[in-house]
Amino acid sequence: MTPLTGLTSAEAAARLARDGANLLPQRPPVPLWRRIATQLRDPLIIVLLIAAVLTVTTGDWPDATVIMLVIVVNTTVGVVQEVRADRAITALAQLAGPEARVVRDGRQRQIPSSDVVVGDLLILAEGDIVPADAEVHEAAALLVDESALTGESVPVDKRAGEPLSSGTVVVRGRGRAQVTATGAASASGRIASLMVKSTGLTPLQRRLVGVGRLLAGVAVLLSAVVLALGLVRGQPVQLMVITAISLVVAAVPESLPAVVTLSLALGARRMAARNALVRKLPAVETLGSVTALATDKTGTLTEGTMVARHLWTPTAQATISGTGYTPEGQITSDTAPGTFDALLTAAVLCNDARLSPPPRTSGEPAALRTGGSTAPGTDGPATPDSRGPATPASGESPALSSGERAAPGSSGATAPDTGGPATLDSAESTRAPGTGGSAAPGIGEWVALGDPTEAALLAAAAKLGLDRQDVQARYPRLAELPFDSDRKRMSTLHHLPGGGVRLVCKGAPEALLHHPALIDEPELLARAAARADRFAQDGYRVLAVASTDLDSVPDTIQESGLSLLGLIAILDPPRPAAATAVADCKRAGIRPILITGDHPGTARAIATELGIIADGDRVVDCREPGALDQDRDRGQTGVYARATPEQKLDIVQSLQEQGGILAMTGDGVNDGPALRRADIGVAMGRRGTEVARQAADLVLADDNLDTVVAAVEEGRRVYANIRRFLVYGLSGGAAEIAVMLLGPFAGLPLPLLPAQILWINLLTHGLPGVALGGEPTVPGAMAAPPRPPGQSILGAGLWQRVVRIGIVLTAVTLGIAVWAAATGRPWQSMAFFALGATQLGVALGSRTRPATLANPMLLFAVAGAFVLQLAALYAPPLRQLLGTQPLAAGDLLIVTALSVLGYAAARLDRILHPSPRPASAGPQTIGR
Repeated sequence: MTPLTGLTSAEAAARLARDGANLLPQRPPVPLWRRIATQLRDPLIIVLLIAAVLTVTTGDWPDATVIMLVIVVNTTVGVVQEVRADRAITALAQLAGPEARVVRDGRQRQIPSSDVVVGDLLILAEGDIVPADAEVHEAAALLVDESALTGESVPVDKRAGEPLSSGTVVVRGRGRAQVTATGAASASGRIASLMVKSTGLTPLQRRLVGVGRLLAGVAVLLSAVVLALGLVRGQPVQLMVITAISLVVAAVPESLPAVVTLSLALGARRMAARNALVRKLPAVETLGSVTALATDKTGTLTEGTMVARHLWTPTAQATISGTGYTPEGQITSDTAPGTFDALLTAAVLCNDARLSPPPRTSGEPAALRTGGSTAPGTDGPATPDSRGPATPASGESPALSSGERAAPGSSGATAPDTGGPATLDSAESTRAPGTGGSAAPGIGEWVALGDPTEAALLAAAAKLGLDRQDVQARYPRLAELPFDSDRKRMSTLHHLPGGGVRLVCKGAPEALLHHPALIDEPELLARAAARADRFAQDGYRVLAVASTDLDSVPDTIQESGLSLLGLIAILDPPRPAAATAVADCKRAGIRPILITGDHPGTARAIATELGIIADGDRVVDCREPGALDQDRDRGQTGVYARATPEQKLDIVQSLQEQGGILAMTGDGVNDGPALRRADIGVAMGRRGTEVARQAADLVLADDNLDTVVAAVEEGRRVYANIRRFLVYGLSGGAAEIAVMLLGPFAGLPLPLLPAQILWINLLTHGLPGVALGGEPTVPGAMAAPPRPPGQSILGAGLWQRVVRIGIVLTAVTLGIAVWAAATGRPWQSMAFFALGATQLGVALGSRTRPATLANPMLLFAVAGAFVLQLAALYAPPLRQLLGTQPLAAGDLLIVTALSVLGYAAARLDRILHPSPRPASAGPQTIGR
């Protein structure tokens, strides 16, 4: 291969066959049978499967059918949700680099990025996504956005001999680069390989494992006791075996999986309505368990755009409002706005960016452009050695020629096989707006084309009323010295309307605020340097702007003898809703943590502004040797800066080892491993990379951190409803077993028949139990701290509540049965009706908002179950099946009235024994 001809087609084909396609490691699709097996491994489902086998063994086909139906429905809902989520993620997916321009056989070709091989010569222009790791061969003002890989919000200047990473974006300039690594061997591939470790059980799954084991053990033990007592009393063996099995089925709330699934599905639906896609159902509840929320900065807490916020001149200061690149906002100052005309006019002239307005109704973007012999706002000409003499605007360097224009929509790539020599474009790309950055813009948003920092200058000038087209037409550009990382500045030369020329220079303050670059008084330069330092300490990127007027066009641009116009402070601003989201997390007892690859000063400024840390709190710089090893106070550290993907993963693992439930939000390739390792990973859908989306459990389609807070509330609602059902279901099951155990001692040989037990269980644990999963959020749920990670789902007073309510249900049922037996009434039928009706009363008493029509499904379910309970007494087919007798109107009225005690027991228990809560609702400390 030569620098001009690239690989031959034969060489490329051989390397593709040897190394494989340029694709990131992909997880194989999960087969349907494995999805089903995962659902069936749920501990409660296993208990139900055992119960189904027992009922089939005894020939109890109706009960076996009911149990299997519950299993099938629960498994189907879980599998369908997972499949739908995966399909939606696939629809959201945007390949990191769908196409690439390479030189093959001496000609430019546009090929799929998957066909790029080691040794290929890449042709890169503004807006291109780098398809593979490469080394720069030639560069002209080449600026690359690496935020998706490193977290750094400021683009990086690239020169010959420097590396490029796959998945990064060219935001300005053009260049050639030789591919050094593809696929799994690339930077993105190495990060993706860190995600091979699968996550363990979610907090809900861990708790349900314990519940399933406990319920199975207790149910089997007590049913064995009932079996033994019956045999001792001389009851038939077959009858007692069926009775024991019926009690096992009754004691285990077989609709609990359905309640869990329904609650999670309703939560997932609510989240979908709020632009959050749940990939795994348990992820909804997991968010309700989190004790800490670790978040990335760029694009998550911040807007992912650069905005000019402050102006400073030797005589005045100003603050600029507005968001994004939209040229709308105000410049607030104690002086006249015209004071800043010279500063912002110079910022517009020394500028190669453009702003693209929202797409027109036809869908065609209308980039802001100017007429004339040149295209102001496009990349100006430059030589590879920017230290050399200025190049006229119409000129071109021998190595970097112009004249070719990219095909529309091709992200800067020319049409396949152009037939011309392998040269680099200097003309602007006609790509769709927004493809030049790591974030996809939202509908109706202005988009930066070029360096985001320069685009921020254009937006600031537009807020002052300066039109880029008018300014650049009034002062046509003659020549330029593009920015490079050595000089840290850029200079342009312009015609003046009245004759002569103006030299404008902008750059880093440390590169410009000194002699001989500036001829201002030392006192002014010192004052400007001090103000620039204060801006930098506050997390701003600072640009100094200077200019001078000359009588004639110089042979070369000399960056000296300039006069300071002022300073411009720029930053990636926090999202408007981020501060509210952080405050809501703290109010809910969730500790926010910032983990970013950005500079410590920037991270501190953003974290302080959003309330993540207070002034003076420690910020850990992960690039300092041993910084993480010396972080002994990780339970309190709020900000980690300059963290690599491996360090992010270490931080997440360390926080988890201290006993916390950790949620991690992010959008970049560098966030992928940590997203995968966290208890729940939350990825940004619009701005997020494919690696981040695939690693996450929850994808936010609107990139809004507020949605995470809403998901936390949904998770708490789900968990509260599961506990609510457990109180209802377990108290009923405990009452059924207690009635069967204590009945014989009260003179009732067999209080209930097996069919009657299963009937009550079917009615109460069926629709009413499932409907409890739809109860609304408890008032004040987000004002309480998260539950302790080690707390059992039966903890916090739940099992005591089960016992108390179970005692009431047992007492009412046995009391009615004993009274009925003593008075010659059909005591077994009355006990049967009372036990079912009182449990339905508990369901009504368990509502979150009992005096409202919230969750009408529960009201209909209880009413329907009550009607069926009546039918069991009066419908001949059911009477024959269940062995019941009809009750007289007076007896029915008495039993119904006493059944209200079930409702009273549930309501009074909540009043007299409220659930214990931690004393403080402040942020929880992990590991303390």
